[in-house]
Amino acid sequence: MHNPMMIITQKITSLAYEIHDGMFRKEEELTPSQRYLAVRRMPSLLEYLSYTCNFMGILAGPLCSYKDYITFIEGRSHHVAQSDKNGKEQPHCAEAEPSPNVAVTQKLLVCGLSLLVHLTVSSFFPVEHNVDEDFQASASWPTKVVYLYVSLLAARPKYYFAWTLADAINNAAGFGFRGYDENGEARWDLISNLRIQQIEMSTSFKMFLDNWNIQTALWLKRVCYERATLSPTIQTFVLSAIWHGVYPGYYLTFLTGVLMTLAARAMRSNFRHHFTGTPQLKLLYDVATWAATQVAVSYTVVPFVLLSVKPSLAFYSSWYYCLHIAGILVLLLLPVKKTPRGKTTHENVQLSRSKKFDETENSSGRNSFSATDSVCSQNREAASRRPSLHQ
Repeated sequence: MHNPMMIITQKITSLAYEIHDGMFRKEEELTPSQRYLAVRRMPSLLEYLSYTCNFMGILAGPLCSYKDYITFIEGRSHHVAQSDKNGKEQPHCAEAEPSPNVAVTQKLLVCGLSLLVHLTVSSFFPVEHNVDEDFQASASWPTKVVYLYVSLLAARPKYYFAWTLADAINNAAGFGFRGYDENGEARWDLISNLRIQQIEMSTSFKMFLDNWNIQTALWLKRVCYERATLSPTIQTFVLSAIWHGVYPGYYLTFLTGVLMTLAARAMRSNFRHHFTGTPQLKLLYDVATWAATQVAVSYTVVPFVLLSVKPSLAFYSSWYYCLHIAGILVLLLLPVKKTPRGKTTHENVQLSRSKKFDETENSSGRNSFSATDSVCSQNREAASRRPSLHQ
């Protein structure tokens, strides 16, 4: 019952804020994403229960917005109108609904591979071995670092399996279509929950979080980060911990995550511009930040896997809380400029990027159909050259 309650909590709170934005707030107060997702009338009981309890997402999600779900239920998801540069809606041609077969097959293959890796590799590299007393006493520091990364790497495929399978189930039912790409290929990633390549190649803490459990990250941003007036990053991580459950490991992970996020943001803004001069310097920066990000993420999420206080603190003690101390020193020593609005430069950069990311991900009903007009035009031309089947 744990996962269904988590998903239903997301849907209820998302819908509540979307109704609030659409019916009780002024238009000029809304961000572009809030304006797009706003619900302008109260849903009926049937619509509400269908959205919160539909069979496609009741067990593992992923979360979707009420507007996207209703658009799918009403059969409008494959010919949603897009807006041009002047804001005028341009209707799309009424073509046959695109088939999800290719996307579903690809995602099922990813599921099979992820499950195979989880059942074979993860048993050889248990996360619990990081707190084994003999290992801590005998292993060298390079061995500890490498094993930490490998053990957490081996722990991720089970999440890849569950979230990709959930995405495939929704696609198989026809939900998740996001328009066409530049090559006219149908995109079925409207509610995808992760991007594996970007996760494994992340060069910043933010990049990792942006591509891991995407729909939950967007939910946290919509219901907390965008609306918080004091320390939005801290409030968002605390809410995430509460939402996950009562295990102490969750709180240790997300409180550590606050520190790692703020420290990584400060490091990036203070040092990145020094490494953009030549391709060689940029490559050096990317390699160094990839290694630092993977170790920092692994260090942060160990309590999330171990769950209990004692083994989690034993792990951090065996590492002498080194990354905690490093994060605190970074925040104390590196300059953080204040803006006239009272927010730090780092926070404003994060907010700006966050808005761009949300508009890209969630305005897909409008913006991801940029190539659809040309595809439809090609289809019309082809159809005009073909004799009608009814003749």
